[in-house]
Amino acid sequence: MVSEEIHFASARDLVRRVRARELSAREVVQAHLDQIERTNPRVNAIVTLVAERALAQARDADDRLAAGRETGPLHGLPVAHKDTHATAGIRTTFGSPIFADHVPLTDDLVVERIRAAGAITIGKTNVPEFAAGSHTFNPVFGVTRNPYDPSRSAGGSSGGAAAALACGMHPIADGSDMGGSLRNPASFCNVVGFRPSPGRVPSWPVAAGWATMGVQGPMGREVADAALLLSVLAGPDPRSPIALETPGHVFAGPLDRDVAGLRIAWSPDLGGKVPVDPAVAGVLAPAVMTFEDLGCTVDEACPDLSGADEVFRTLRAWQWDTTHGPLLDERRADIKTSLAENIEAGRVLTGADLGRAETLHTALFHRVRKFFERYDALLLPVSQVPPFDAEIEYPDEVAGQPMPDYLEWMRSCFLVSATGSPALSVPAGFTGAGLPVGLQIVGPHHADLSVLRIGHAFEQATRHGTRRPPIA
Repeated sequence: MVSEEIHFASARDLVRRVRARELSAREVVQAHLDQIERTNPRVNAIVTLVAERALAQARDADDRLAAGRETGPLHGLPVAHKDTHATAGIRTTFGSPIFADHVPLTDDLVVERIRAAGAITIGKTNVPEFAAGSHTFNPVFGVTRNPYDPSRSAGGSSGGAAAALACGMHPIADGSDMGGSLRNPASFCNVVGFRPSPGRVPSWPVAAGWATMGVQGPMGREVADAALLLSVLAGPDPRSPIALETPGHVFAGPLDRDVAGLRIAWSPDLGGKVPVDPAVAGVLAPAVMTFEDLGCTVDEACPDLSGADEVFRTLRAWQWDTTHGPLLDERRADIKTSLAENIEAGRVLTGADLGRAETLHTALFHRVRKFFERYDALLLPVSQVPPFDAEIEYPDEVAGQPMPDYLEWMRSCFLVSATGSPALSVPAGFTGAGLPVGLQIVGPHHADLSVLRIGHAFEQATRHGTRRPPIA
């Protein structure tokens, strides 16, 4: 294979070819390092590179295969980890000047699992400061730019991961998602991002082990590749109190499914709760018709999401204060204003506020549960806007409606986070200006595999994800 065939090959195909000795792990890693050298200066997606270490690990991987030793499901695949995920011996900054020189001694659980599966670490991907916000910029490394138009945002907080995928710098990526941080950058960069059910991918170490707003999960250029990574990330672990018992290997098999007969709900604006830019709506309306062509019944419907806004904002603010409150006291000048304000919002919460949020959260869960007794999946916009100007922190208006803070323009994602449902962002087409738009596919409680299969069917029918950015 020539270099271009390698760095845009699917993860599953690369693993198969390395195991068959058609390619060496060294060839695969070198092809991706070459692509990083060519494209990363334009987008700033990978911010810490460990090329020599990666090539040494690739040699070890080839030697292991040649000796007939056991190999993992990600054997020989290069991966750059999100810079909020601790990597032993490799700088992890969280996008903050407070941790600009921080080198952890241990791996986060997701990194531990990816490495154990045979993947080769090539570096770290850029994030917003402490992963707060859905536009990737920070004072340590600067802005990550959109591969389809470098004047635009790549989204966030897994923006570096998404931009690197779109450019062929790595075939799969780990990320995290509280208010849309896997889904928004996937939509902006024409790749796949999957927010699993809470507990599907155990998190460790974390300060609030029972919290469910934030999850970790996979990204890829294809749904099947995201599922392959999920098969490694998912599964029980005694260090996580909410870890689901289902083993990860259930996600490793083929995703092909006849979706004819499925009952699909479609809501262009989440039941009137969010404004949506006409350019996004114009792409998604015909995309949804694909499901009718596949034999599904499609109705315009949306569950009652009342209270979801309060649930998300309250529990998010509480979690930010729990996790980062001490840093605000010690290093306030080194924390961006929008994040500091969110931490302070958590500090003024009362027990009654948290109790009300949990009560609303439970009621929301049951309304959504009953909704999915009638429907197999819910289709929504991922992002309310196309990729926006990379020089601003967030859009100040959407479809003529003002956005009062850096969360408001992300409601199409964070309202879904509050439901606890699995949600997938899959490429759905492009605006007239050539900017990517993603479709959000939401499923019933713990129906992660079903959501992936439905997304795979849509992907195979449309193939929007095969359109590469010009700079790649």
